[in-house]
Amino acid sequence: MRDDVHQAVCEEVAARAGALWDVALRLHADPECAFAEHRAAALLSGELERAGFAVQRGVAGMPTAFTARSGRGRPTVAVLMEYDALPGLGHACGHNLIAAAGLGAALAVAAAVGSCAGSVLAVGSPAEEGGGGKALEVEAGVFDDVDAALMFHPGVFSWARAPLTAQVQYRVAFHGRAAHPTGSPTEGVDALAALVELFNVLGVVGRRLPDGSHVQGIITHGGTATNIVPEYAEGLFGLRAATTQALRDLTERLRARADGVARATGTTAGVERATVRYEHFRDSEVLSERFAAHLARAGIRLSPPVPGVYLGSSDIGNVSTRVPAIHPFVAIMDEHGSDHTPEFAEAAASGRAREVLIAVTEALACTAADVLRSGELREEAWARHRAARPG
Repeated sequence: MRDDVHQAVCEEVAARAGALWDVALRLHADPECAFAEHRAAALLSGELERAGFAVQRGVAGMPTAFTARSGRGRPTVAVLMEYDALPGLGHACGHNLIAAAGLGAALAVAAAVGSCAGSVLAVGSPAEEGGGGKALEVEAGVFDDVDAALMFHPGVFSWARAPLTAQVQYRVAFHGRAAHPTGSPTEGVDALAALVELFNVLGVVGRRLPDGSHVQGIITHGGTATNIVPEYAEGLFGLRAATTQALRDLTERLRARADGVARATGTTAGVERATVRYEHFRDSEVLSERFAAHLARAGIRLSPPVPGVYLGSSDIGNVSTRVPAIHPFVAIMDEHGSDHTPEFAEAAASGRAREVLIAVTEALACTAADVLRSGELREEAWARHRAARPG
């Protein structure tokens, strides 16, 4: 049953339903990619500022990152917003809905609960699709005084917990020696051949990796002409693993294999990290259960994820290492589809997406209100969080 505060939260969301859907459609029609989400950040932060939130822009050295606070002191609940799009596909991951839901939840809970219960912190995070805005915000201390971090993600499944892996990209470069392949064949040291051999070795290694781990690579430089033995070759490799520790182990395997290939081919190898590392997601079960119960009132039932199925990686993992966090998936199209497709981009502006947006915004706001009002809930969430944290 809803108590008076939950009822007030839902009334606040209902009053904003049309405006939130308008925000989602405006973002959908005007996609901006990683670290270039200037109009999206201005739209969202402006809405919060007009509602009386204290807005700080340019957070963590990122022009399109911001925080907006209502209330003061602890407890503090953070509601997260993503708003970057995919190159060439627009909002084919539904970040327009994530942003609108986070906006609506922050506005609704601030209006319904008031400032006496603590703080609502709306966090605008750029570049989830590549760049790791939330990881940079974590390092800048944005979540240092936060008691819970809440967000949702649209998808093709309705799962209470997000099976999100750790991931990072590494650049591997081989240095050889140029020569004419016909006139001086013995003088050349083929860097491209070394890089190709690394792909072959990693293909063998891949068959023995643990569940959830894989390496996917591309050649970013392979030479300049067919009549010159390549003296330089470079590949970019994406590494994923079920846990952050497994990702560290996989990184060491990559380094060891690159060094081995270099010794075997007479080249030298350099391995450098090319991206921010995304840590694996650690779910706050107690908060996820609370969110699922609120969402069920709208007729949307969340189930546990299917074992062995992973849904990619996200910088929410870095947040979840610091504070209790949730990242449920809620379907906006059937499970035979996939995100990162034109069809999913279309679904992110559909009638079903609108229904999900309003239901999820209510559930996020009600969960946020619970965090602010219940010391027992916060204590349980923190106790489980600390017990599950390595070390």
